[in-house]
Amino acid sequence: MGDSQAMPGTPGESKWLNRFAWLLSGLTLFLICSGGMVTSKGVGLAVPDWPTTFGYNMFLFPISQWIGGVFFEHTHRLIASVIGILTIVLAVWLWRAETRRWMRILGVVALGSVILQGVLGGLRVTLLKDEIGIFHACLAQAFFGLLVFIALATSEHWIQANASSLEGAAVWLPIITVALIYLQLGLGATMRHQHRDLAIFDFPAAYGRVIPDVSAEALARVNSWRDARAFSEVTAAQIWLQMVHRFVALLIAGGVVGSWFLLSRSRGFATETSVVLSRWWIFFLAVQITLGAWVIWSNKAADIATAHVAVGATMLALGVAISALGLRSRGSIHHRTQESQMTYAQAQ
Repeated sequence: MGDSQAMPGTPGESKWLNRFAWLLSGLTLFLICSGGMVTSKGVGLAVPDWPTTFGYNMFLFPISQWIGGVFFEHTHRLIASVIGILTIVLAVWLWRAETRRWMRILGVVALGSVILQGVLGGLRVTLLKDEIGIFHACLAQAFFGLLVFIALATSEHWIQANASSLEGAAVWLPIITVALIYLQLGLGATMRHQHRDLAIFDFPAAYGRVIPDVSAEALARVNSWRDARAFSEVTAAQIWLQMVHRFVALLIAGGVVGSWFLLSRSRGFATETSVVLSRWWIFFLAVQITLGAWVIWSNKAADIATAHVAVGATMLALGVAISALGLRSRGSIHHRTQESQMTYAQAQ
């Protein structure tokens, strides 16, 4: 904890580094929205080659040909390229300006992540494997969370965070909730990359029941109904995947509301900031549940599904910030306790 209070470089440089990190985080959220639109519209292979675009250098591809699905896939690649370049800048900036070794390491990790993300995106096109698309989506969310943490750790909120009366549950419940949100994003990515129609078309019920019947006879009736409406067949595993997605949403709701309740009972600068963030967490939770239902009621409309992905990423970012501030606050308590013990020992 020796350098935990240190600010990177000069105050002016620190402020610009923090702004740059937040800018990159915002652009990454925009990239996630772009990727969600590509997947929701099923145009991930509208451009069949990589790293070129129909044989062109992607930066020289004629604008006149940015039409239909090509527009969504090609612009997604361009945005990703810009973010890759900016991540190089961030990593170099952190390495040169930061006094905290772990922050310099995080800059390198961010750079490695964005390189891996680009490779996964290319392999998804060249190898035609949905599994790669799932990993690509999950890594994008992890990269976004990492950038949000870097931006927070270079901000005044992080530097000024002091010891607070946080209970252990107020620290760990947000962390557990963030883990559940990330799991939920992975489940959502898995469902989207199956390139099928919805496994369940009604909500809050599931084929008219709380727990759907997935016996062979029931599946036969369901698939007969779906076939008559030109929908793809569904398996029991796909139905259960969507049910798990709903169940995890309930756990997340409990975690978000519980985190707000526990944080509201605590005191301290970091906790006051976390309480404000936890209120926004509840707000976006309500929006996300509404969008989740709307995705089903609209038969997975591309714009609604993409908004659902974007709000999920926003909830992840809020959770990362709340969890990081909680751990930071507890770390301040530990650091001050050590200082008090050393002072007492010297006095003796």
